[in-house]
This record gives sequence, structure tokens and C-alpha cells, in this order.
Amino acid sequence: MNRTSVDWSGPMPALTTPFRDDFTIDEEAFASNVDRLFEAGATGMVVAGCTGEFWALTLSERARLAQTAVAAGRGRGPVIVGTGAIREGEVVDQIHAAKEAGADGALVLPPYFVRLGDSELTRHFEAVDAQSALPLVLYNIPGNAGNAVRPELADRLADLDRVVAIKESSGDWTNFHDTLLRAGDRIRVFCGPSSVFGVAATLAGADGLIDCFPNVWAPGCLDLWHATRAGRMREAWSLQRTGLALTELFTSGGRSLYPATKAAMDRLDLTGGGRPRPPLRPLEGEALRGLEEGLDRLLARRAEAA
Repeated sequence: MNRTSVDWSGPMPALTTPFRDDFTIDEEAFASNVDRLFEAGATGMVVAGCTGEFWALTLSERARLAQTAVAAGRGRGPVIVGTGAIREGEVVDQIHAAKEAGADGALVLPPYFVRLGDSELTRHFEAVDAQSALPLVLYNIPGNAGNAVRPELADRLADLDRVVAIKESSGDWTNFHDTLLRAGDRIRVFCGPSSVFGVAATLAGADGLIDCFPNVWAPGCLDLWHATRAGRMREAWSLQRTGLALTELFTSGGRSLYPATKAAMDRLDLTGGGRPRPPLRPLEGEALRGLEEGLDRLLARRAEAA
């Protein structure tokens, strides 16, 4: 397999996992969010990734989310399921469960917490690749995982049999661009922080964008891709400025990205928000007020610009 084995491209939201007050998954809200985002211009869905709070989900819950996304998507685009785990056997078990649930691909993190060298990371991915039942999307997010799929490692892993893509979420433009240049001839390269440099990534030749912000800001964040590809650059750069402002708002003032995303969805009456699962906690107090006031200002600004 390689980049030509799949036709995945464009903006694919990293979906939130909505939980009710008793922390059970709200499958109806999840399915509604999938439908809404496909209608807004999404080309695929990423389930049970970092935005989806994979660490708080059981294997059966991840598989169930994959089934729900496939059913709600009705063939409108691929469903890629996160398989984050430290042990390779657990990753492989999740890949097979995702396959049985109807998923199209698996998103594979490096092992986290334990610090590993490139040779150890290579052997981990080789073992997963050898046992995988699905095409694999490497996931580089060293700020969360602790271990990085650096460009030179991505270059080597691009030659594995089942690897067809990478989600490059380092947030470092040089790292993203070097990965694109080294591995983009063999695997598809998706930009993670599209709210920060999605326009530039698209112009550089990224195959698509995978980000949390479409959950809150659709079709705007999705149109970063569509407007850039269509050459509507004034619109594209205006959307990028909004994306940067949202990123700053969601990650400042005592806020972190995933609880802020859900709080913003609730504020805007969008399905798919709700409570995060512990150890994450809902925003409250000044952090919540600051988010709501900031959203109101940004929405007013966008309305005036329109």
C-alpha cells in the first residue's frame, strides 16, 4: 500500500465524543455532528483521536463510535479511527475492532509516556503494520504523546506495507514541511493545526486537513481548504485569521483545547459538545466567561465582514 491505495483528501474533522451528564456516550448527538459536518463540506471523519478523548474510551466504545460514524456518514467519506495505546498488541486489537465496525483506516500514535528512540519507534510501527487489518495513518503529536514521528522517521515508516498517510500535528511548520517533502511522494500528508497554518499547508501540497475546529466552526474551518484550492485567496486568508484567533482563545486564560471546544459547541447550540470525561473537567468561572465573550466578539466580527 501507498498514497495511491486510498483516495482520502480534503478537510476531515477530528470529532468530539459527546458525553451526557452521567458520562455515557450520546450516540445520537455524535451521529448528528457527523451528518452536520459532512453537509458543511467535510470529506471524511476522524473518530476517537485526541479531540475524541480516546484515553477515556474503552475498546468497545471506540468500535461503537466507528459503527455510528459509518452509519451516519452514509458513504460520504472515509471513517478513520484512533487506536492510541502504549502496547502494540492493544493497538492491533483496536485496529481489528475498527475493521469489524466498518472503519476505513486506523490512526496510530507512537507509544506515549515511556521515552523511546527512533529504533524502538520503528520496531513498534513495524509490528503494528505487520498485523494491521486496515490502512494506517501515522499520528505525530509530540506535545501530547511525548514521542515524535520526526521527518526522517516518517521517511522510513512511509515504506511500511500498510502505511498510507500521516497526520502531522506537531504545530511546527518546519517539521510539517520537511515531512511533506520527505514522505509526500509515498504517503498522504495531512496538516493537523489547520487553524494555525492550514492555508499555507494546502498551498504547499498537503493532501488534506485534520483538525478539531470544524466541530465549532463549520463551514469556516472546512472552507480553509476549499477556498484555498479554488484560488479564493482573500477569503482563505480571512478564514485563517479567524482560525488563529480561535486557537488563541481556546488555549489561553486558563483554558485547554478539548474542554474549550466542547464548551464552545454548547455555547453555539451545536450537537456533539457536552461534558468531557475525567480527568478533563468542564470549563467554569472566568475561563468559561472569557471563552463565551471571546466567541461573541469573533462572531460579531465575522458577521460584519460578511
